Amino acid sequence: MESIGIGSLAKRAGVGIDTVRYYERAGLLVPSRRLASGYRRYTDLELARLRFIRRAQALGFTLGEVRELLTLSARRDVARVKRSAQTKLADVDKKIAELQRIRGGLAALVAACPGHGRAADCPILLALGGDEE
Repeated sequence: MESIGIGSLAKRAGVGIDTVRYYERAGLLVPSRRLASGYRRYTDLELARLRFIRRAQALGFTLGEVRELLTLSARRDVARVKRSAQTKLADVDKKIAELQRIRGGLAALVAACPGHGRAADCPILLALGGDEE
């Protein structure tokens, strides 16, 4: 297994060097070894782990949740991995519902506003400046 430096690892994973260092500080990524000079060396295992972290984040998992997924992966606890993903899916569904509610309200305001006239008569400004919550 070939050993590569932090720059090569970052490039192959499509992230910045600072991202690699951040994940190291967070305890999510550990170089396979260090040279006597202190330079970090990585293998395909760390590259795979880095890609795992990035893909999990792209699906909305927080770093804490990613840490848990990595632990569950090491334990091969597929049932808990699935439960974690189900929980994340439920969170995403809630966010989508909330965004749809917001979109509906905003679309109604945009439709009601002629886009000209006095600011005091603008339905958008009236709705945002009203006393109701």
